[in-house]
Amino acid sequence: MSRASTIQSRIFAVATCACLALTAAGCVKKSGDDGSSSGAKTEFGGKKPFPDGAPITDPPVPTTAPGNPLVGAKLFVDPESLAMLRYNVLKTQDPAKAAIIQKIAFVPQSIWMGNWNSNIFRSVAHLIERAKAEGSVASFIAYNVPYRDCGQYSSGGLSGKEAYQHWIRNVQAGIGADPALVVLEPDALGHFQECLSEEQKAERMALLNDAVRVLRQGPKTAVYLDAGHARWVPAEEMAERLKLAGVEYANGFSLNVSNYVTTEENLAYGKKISALIGGKHFIIDTSRNGAGPVEPPSTNPEEGWCNPPGRKIGALPTTDTGEPLCDGFLWLKRPGESDGECKNSSPAHQGPKAGVWWEERAIELAQ
Repeated sequence: MSRASTIQSRIFAVATCACLALTAAGCVKKSGDDGSSSGAKTEFGGKKPFPDGAPITDPPVPTTAPGNPLVGAKLFVDPESLAMLRYNVLKTQDPAKAAIIQKIAFVPQSIWMGNWNSNIFRSVAHLIERAKAEGSVASFIAYNVPYRDCGQYSSGGLSGKEAYQHWIRNVQAGIGADPALVVLEPDALGHFQECLSEEQKAERMALLNDAVRVLRQGPKTAVYLDAGHARWVPAEEMAERLKLAGVEYANGFSLNVSNYVTTEENLAYGKKISALIGGKHFIIDTSRNGAGPVEPPSTNPEEGWCNPPGRKIGALPTTDTGEPLCDGFLWLKRPGESDGECKNSSPAHQGPKAGVWWEERAIELAQ
């Protein structure tokens, strides 16, 4: 069994200082800054953050999400990604290496949102404005649910129910009525039985239900609940978890986030789940599944998902998959950023902390 992402270093900053001089070992951007002055201003198209201390009210039931909301979308390429920053350094210092990194840097990828963002409203609104200026759609990963990742390499998340409800409302406030794609909480349903008490399980399902309905208040926000991957939880069980999490209000579900399972295997798995939950659509992360998973599976389960060597980038992002139920093959995990230190794995898997740029592995993936 494996997990989804172990990314802990997403920000939406105008990169300054250390990241402009990335070394081969890489660097992680400073948390949460977006290059703007502080304060609750309304310069982002008149958007306003959800106020501190405001009462949490139950969001209305959203309208039915029909068809593929991503058809024809131009997906946003982050000019401040770690891959792009490194490419900008290498293009004069080492053009041959830069040409390899370019295969990652210039591809649309999702932006991860979590407790590293000091002001989530401003971070999201800043990126939405950048994407809108070029006529593209930003893709986000919401990754901040309490008890995140069962205490593993991406452990963390917010402290409790109200803190998360406040946070997700500020995500929605930053998006507003503009186009966006949000993948909701990788690992949250995959790890559901592994580390939560019955009270915590009930809270998690309530929070995911609430988050889906909050985000769907954005008229152009596409929301996908994460459902692990084809080798984690049986389709029948995952379908039940998705129902409890409010998938009926979402556009669908996501598969293979930060994992290596083939697109074909995930397509078959996704179709099984879809048939059990009323024909809901799904998206698949193809960022690192070009060589498929480790075969045969290691005797150490961690080595199947934690920086396995010999993997390759997969199919480029597209919203034209040729599969009626699959809305997109997308790069949800950012290739070249570590899955974690993998301390329980063999040396070939051990890398920098989760989310840190790992140039050696990036080049291996892209060659």
